[in-house]
Amino acid sequence: MDLERHQNLHTIIMLREIIRKWWRAELHFADRTGLVMDWQRGGDIPPTPNECCRLSLNSREGLRRCNQSVRQLHEQFRANRRLRRAIVQPCHLQFSLVGAPLYVQDEYEGFLFVEGFLREPPSGREQEVLRARLRELASGSMDVERAVERLPVLGNEGLEKLADLLEYGASEIAAYEAEKARGEERGLQGLSQGNGEHYRFEDIIGRSGPMQEIFKLLEKVSNSEATVLINGESGTGKELVARAIHFNGPRRHGPFVVQNCSAFNDNLLESALFGHMRGAFTGAVRDKKGLFEVADGGTFFLDEVGDMSPALQVKLLRVLQEGTFLPVGGTQSREVDVRVIAATHKDLSAMVKRGEFREDLFYRINVIRVHLPPLRERRDDLPLLVDHFLRKHHREGQRARGLSSEAMALLGTYAWPGNVRELENEMERLLVLGGELDLLPAELISSRIRDAVTPGGPSLLTARAVGKLHEAVETLERDMIHQGLLRTGNNKSRLARELGISRSNLILKIAKYGLDKGLPPDAEVDA
Repeated sequence: MDLERHQNLHTIIMLREIIRKWWRAELHFADRTGLVMDWQRGGDIPPTPNECCRLSLNSREGLRRCNQSVRQLHEQFRANRRLRRAIVQPCHLQFSLVGAPLYVQDEYEGFLFVEGFLREPPSGREQEVLRARLRELASGSMDVERAVERLPVLGNEGLEKLADLLEYGASEIAAYEAEKARGEERGLQGLSQGNGEHYRFEDIIGRSGPMQEIFKLLEKVSNSEATVLINGESGTGKELVARAIHFNGPRRHGPFVVQNCSAFNDNLLESALFGHMRGAFTGAVRDKKGLFEVADGGTFFLDEVGDMSPALQVKLLRVLQEGTFLPVGGTQSREVDVRVIAATHKDLSAMVKRGEFREDLFYRINVIRVHLPPLRERRDDLPLLVDHFLRKHHREGQRARGLSSEAMALLGTYAWPGNVRELENEMERLLVLGGELDLLPAELISSRIRDAVTPGGPSLLTARAVGKLHEAVETLERDMIHQGLLRTGNNKSRLARELGISRSNLILKIAKYGLDKGLPPDAEVDA
C-alpha cells in the first residue's frame, strides 16, 4: 500500500480541498499501525484552524498525546473488522476525531481522519479544564487564552457530513487499489496498456492548480454526451484525457476508436474514416467498414483534427449534425451513433479567421473545450511525474529510487517543449543508464537538456569545476536552493526534505544568499 500515492489521487485532493473550504480543517492519513503519516515528518505538520490543536501538536508531550488519541481510534477499527463506517470519538483535549477505516481487498490498511471540532459550545467549567491542559502542554505560551476564545464548533449535522465524505474517500482508494490489482493480474501497467476499465481520472498525474481545474471539468464532461475539443501542445496527454472521458462516461461499454488525422493523405483518411465499397478505387477488392462504423455506440477520438482538409471537414460536419455518412464509392448513407472527442495542438479559432478551418465545424466540435497546460506551466507536478515514470519503467534489479537534488533542479529549470511525453522518455533513459545507482545524478541527464538550461556556455556541472573549492560549493548550494524554491513554489518544508536539511537551516541559507527577495508568499499548506 502506498499512502503517499493515495494522497495524490485527484479525488482525494478534491476531498481535501472541500474539507479545507467548508471547515478549514485538514485531512490526515494513518497507516495500518496507527501512525499518522504527516505527523512523522519532523516539523512539517499541516496547520490547523484549531489553535488548541496547534499548541498541542507543537509540543513534544502534546504530540505524544495526540498520537495516543489517534491510536485509540485505530484500536477500535482493528478490533472490529465489521466496523466499516466512520466513527466520532473525543481526543485528549475533548475535541472530536472523525475517522473512516480503509479496507483494501478485505484487509485493514489504515484510516482517514479529521480532528479538532466540538459538538457544541463549551461551558465555563469545560473552558477552564481546557486552559489547564493547554498550560500543562504549552507552559509559558501566551497563546492559550486566544486559543480558547476561538474554539471551532461543528455540531452533529456537520460531523455527519464530514463522516460521509471520509467514507467516500476511503471507498475511492479501495476502488483504485482493486482496479490496480486486477490490472496487474492481467499483466497491465497502469495506463500504458489498452484495457479501458483502468482509465480512471486518478491515473492522470497532477495536483497543481491548473490540473485540479481540469479534473473538476472532466468530472462534469464525462457524464454527458457532448462533443469535446481537447487543446494542448504535443505530449500533454490529450489521448489519455480522451480515454478517461470515455471510460468514465455513459459509453464506457462501447468501443473507443482513435484516428490521427495527420497520419494519412486525404484519400486514405477518407477511406479510414468512412470506409469504402468494393471497386471504389484501385486495390479496393472488398467492402470495408470505416472507423465511424467501428465506433458506433461508443466514442471516436479524432486527434489533430486541425490537419483535416476542407473537403473532409464537410463530411465530418455531416456526421456530427445528422449522424450519417457515405462510404467512398457508396450510394446509400449509413447511420451511426458516435460521440466525437477531437484534439489539436493548433489554434482553431485563428485558423477559422484565416479561412483554413470551417467556422460551422469549429462551433460544432467546440461544445466543451478542455485546455491541457504544457508542463512548463505546471512545474509543481514535476516531482510527482518523475516519481510516477521511475516506478512505471523500473525493472527488476534496478536500484534507482529517485533523482539527486541537482538533477531535479536541472529538470525543474528546463522548458520541456515535448511536455510529459519528453519527460517520460528522459526518465526511461536515465533508468537504463543509471539504474544501478541509488540516486540518478545530473551528469546522466541528456546533453540537450543541460545545454538548453545553460545556453552557449558550460553545463551547470562543469561551470563549477573551476575556482576555489569553497566558492564552487557556495555557488552550487545557492543554485540548488534557488531552483528548488522555484520548483516547489517556495514550499520550504518540502524543499528541506528534498535537500536533506532542516527547515530552519534552509531558511538561514536562503537569507545568507539573499534568495528571499521577490519570492511569492510561503506555500506551506501542501508541505
